[in-house]
Amino acid sequence: MASKYHWQSQNVKQSGVDDMVLLSKITEDAIVENLKKRYMDDYIFTYIGSVLISVNPFKQMPYFTDREIELYQGAPFGWIPYCDTTIRKPTVAAKYIMGYISKVSGGGPKVQHVKDIILQSNPLLEAFGNAKTVRNNNSSRFGKYFEIQFSRGGEPDGGKISNFLLEKSRVVSQNENERNFHVFYQVIEGSSAQQKEALGIMTPDYYNYLNQSGTYKVDGTNDSKDFQETMEAMQVIGIPGDCQTQGLQIVAGILHLGNISFIEAGNYSQVESTDLLAFPAYLLGIDQSRLQEKLTSRKMDSKWGGKSESINVTLNQEQACYTRDALAKALYARLFDYLVEAINKAMQKPIEEFSIGVLDIYGFEIFQRNGFEQFCINFVNEKLQQIFIELTLKAEQEEYVQEGIKWTPIEYFNNKIVCDLIENKLNPPGIMSVLDDVCATMHATSDGADDKLLQKLQAAVGTHEHFNSWNSGFVIHHYAGKVSYDINGFCERNRDVLFPDLIELMQSSEHSFIRSLFPENLNTDKKGRPTTAGSKIKRQANELVDTLMKCTPHYIRCIKPNETKRPRDWEESRAKHQVEYLGLKENIRVRRAGFAFRRIFQKFLQRYAILTPETYPYWRGQEQQGVLHLLRSVNMDTDQYQLGRTKVFVKNPESLFLLEEMRERKFDTFARTIQKAWRKYIARRKYEQMREEASDILYNSKERRRNSINRNFVGDYLGMEERPELRQFLAKRERVDFADSVNKYDRRFKSIKRDLILTPKGIYLIGREKIKKGPEKGQIKEVLKRKLDIGSIRSVSLSTRQDDFFVLHEAQYDSLLESMFKTEFLSLLCKRFEEQTKSKLPLSFNDRLEFRLKKEGWGGGGTRTLMFQRGQGDTVQVKPGGKTLTISIGDGMPKTSSGCYQNGAAQFSRGPSQPQEQMYSTPEKRTRPPSAALPKLGSQKGRRGGPHTHNIYKHIRSKNSRPKAQPRSQGPRCRSLYQYVGQDVDELSFEANEVIDLIKEDPSGWWTGRLRGKEGLFPGNYVEKI
Repeated sequence: MASKYHWQSQNVKQSGVDDMVLLSKITEDAIVENLKKRYMDDYIFTYIGSVLISVNPFKQMPYFTDREIELYQGAPFGWIPYCDTTIRKPTVAAKYIMGYISKVSGGGPKVQHVKDIILQSNPLLEAFGNAKTVRNNNSSRFGKYFEIQFSRGGEPDGGKISNFLLEKSRVVSQNENERNFHVFYQVIEGSSAQQKEALGIMTPDYYNYLNQSGTYKVDGTNDSKDFQETMEAMQVIGIPGDCQTQGLQIVAGILHLGNISFIEAGNYSQVESTDLLAFPAYLLGIDQSRLQEKLTSRKMDSKWGGKSESINVTLNQEQACYTRDALAKALYARLFDYLVEAINKAMQKPIEEFSIGVLDIYGFEIFQRNGFEQFCINFVNEKLQQIFIELTLKAEQEEYVQEGIKWTPIEYFNNKIVCDLIENKLNPPGIMSVLDDVCATMHATSDGADDKLLQKLQAAVGTHEHFNSWNSGFVIHHYAGKVSYDINGFCERNRDVLFPDLIELMQSSEHSFIRSLFPENLNTDKKGRPTTAGSKIKRQANELVDTLMKCTPHYIRCIKPNETKRPRDWEESRAKHQVEYLGLKENIRVRRAGFAFRRIFQKFLQRYAILTPETYPYWRGQEQQGVLHLLRSVNMDTDQYQLGRTKVFVKNPESLFLLEEMRERKFDTFARTIQKAWRKYIARRKYEQMREEASDILYNSKERRRNSINRNFVGDYLGMEERPELRQFLAKRERVDFADSVNKYDRRFKSIKRDLILTPKGIYLIGREKIKKGPEKGQIKEVLKRKLDIGSIRSVSLSTRQDDFFVLHEAQYDSLLESMFKTEFLSLLCKRFEEQTKSKLPLSFNDRLEFRLKKEGWGGGGTRTLMFQRGQGDTVQVKPGGKTLTISIGDGMPKTSSGCYQNGAAQFSRGPSQPQEQMYSTPEKRTRPPSAALPKLGSQKGRRGGPHTHNIYKHIRSKNSRPKAQPRSQGPRCRSLYQYVGQDVDELSFEANEVIDLIKEDPSGWWTGRLRGKEGLFPGNYVEKI
């Protein structure tokens, strides 16, 4: 039997559909509505086949704690992909994946070292590569492909990071409400006083590279604490101390470099304040005067008549600012590359065996103003979308072929046409090729270059169906929608040239670490064009695609539900926009073009086996035949499914919903059966305990009536739920513990019927009177005769014989009552009395009892006496005489009798196949059956016997019993099973095996019949119909 992982057995609430392949309608609105429904119910993960959709909850979710990691350890393929796998996922999710892998894998010191580096690489790369943007407080501003390499035994023993698309422009400029990279603020907030003095650290607003946006703090971010983690990460990864120090000097040097400003003097630039040159020069280990020279002039090679010579050209103000920013960006980018390489060296292994790749890159970006950076990011996303569709279709087609399934080729939008528009080299040249051509002919300034680029693009690709131009730029029809790009700054950002003068300047640094960041050999001949940012990104994107095509990818699409960064806040338009540009509808359509659902036979059988008796609990036969039997048993149309070699394929979601609904109904039926059995068991336990407690009250003090010990306790014998005329005297929702019709004796020992009701608050005695006046004159109406608070009762008196009399003693006067259910009543009264008074209810047992009478006017009051003596039989004989009532009754069961609770009514046989208890084997010798009695006459509903009492006693009759010959009646008849002695004049009395003409069956359990010419009432559970 297949093993079952306990993480699958959680009781999960349904919210929408968890796999959107199963959506009834494939529209953006339906997708958004489903995601919203799940998000509001705290389900942040949804699927499209093997693609995961993750919605940002903006709060901590209980998914990634040590407990969850332990639960999922050993889970099958699907949650954490394994072996030559690639995941596309944003930064936070990528951290969780790497943390999970690190936690669940074992290994020795080498493996532990690699695991430490995997975990510590995150805070280091986040410090230097992440920043606050308008949409995200910790946005990854670079792309990375992180490979975790495994040994054949599944231990992480190596790794490798490839980085690309670092947003270098952020070092020198940021938009409003955004920040520079985290590390700058960490150094300012977290460095020690000694470090601050050595690095010349001031407040953030002092630096031009930080004060442009006016944003310095981020909610929920502790820059000082993060700085300590960054330094600790450097230590774990193995970066030498002097390199760490010089790395911080570069970070501080960049900030100081940004404060150098220039003024125009006769078309030439000059440093506005030479004092500001000293600190950056000191930190970078270069000469101050040379720094000034290289920022304001450039060496150019001039060829004339076959000879070449170098000349110094003085820069204007714009060129000087560009040179300063180029140096700052180059320093930062090369420092970042060094950190990535240091991580790689610490994790490298000689032979690559197995790996999991985590691709963490910007998603598709559409802003109010989209520039060169958005163009590059969206190009990479376009390439990734292309392989996503190709690999998804490829996987679908391969699965169909492998399983031998008949299918129709899937129509889909192939975005290769958009990729070619951007990256084509010739015929026609793509946007990047045209951009590189314009950059190659740029002069000293960028004036006019962008306009020239727009003209050339119009000429080269103006007629392309996915390209349009506008007055300030161009529009590309991406797979995710139309994006307008502002042409301003395209050429300058693409050129991204670091002039030899600046390389030479940095190679003159007195710090060996800084010199190592600039390894170029400037003496070699320069051939060809310099590498542009666009061409570099195109090369990296194609290398990444080649790597991913070798893997089995698992995609994770992330959605940000709002701009407020608050939990449970859903912005409909923003979510819909992301659903559109992520191409989720296309993903679902491609997946649905074949079969919406597929599952291996064994799993399908395991889930739906419960639907038929042949498959549950085990199918004996071939699994494929079992699946076919299930599908036929639910009458699924044959065009809705196909059986492959190892899997079943279901076409439409509705067909699967049919199976799920039937499965839910089965479980619901079983759950109700279990609940019913459990409640029955609890009720048995409760009544057994009540009978035991009741028996203990009378034990060794009072004789017991035969067959009364193991009687069921019903509580409500009057059917109070349907007796509003009685409930009117109770408080609203006052619970009824006990209700029965009893005999109440007055001062002349005359018996009067009263309804006795016990609640947690008190005792009610309700009688009936005829109305003497008014429109209702002559009608009988219920009247509250007496109400006793539980706490006002002083004691209860009973005789030692088997009679049913008891006296309630109260401060004003006492009540003499007779009830055949006195034991049940007393047990409940004792319990309520103890709850209220925290003391036991006094019970006295004596064959001479006195009770006080009620004072009425000038007379009344006094006492009356009860004398109990031995008589004949089980029937009470009462003889009033003056102020004394003599009560005679035969001997009952001994005072020490106790109930055999295991043989109580709740434990009776369910059918004739089970033997009955010995005490009920000879019913002819009993005067009364071991049945729970029925309601007293006059009640509308309520049963003294359970609903199955008739069936119970039907099977314990003597086999030799034979009904006496009776003349056949025209109407229905019934045969008595036991002797019954009528309690009132309107009740029938009969012996066992007598035939009664049945006149009426009443739901209360009291039937009307005719016997020996007399018509009257009798209990229905004492007879069987014939």
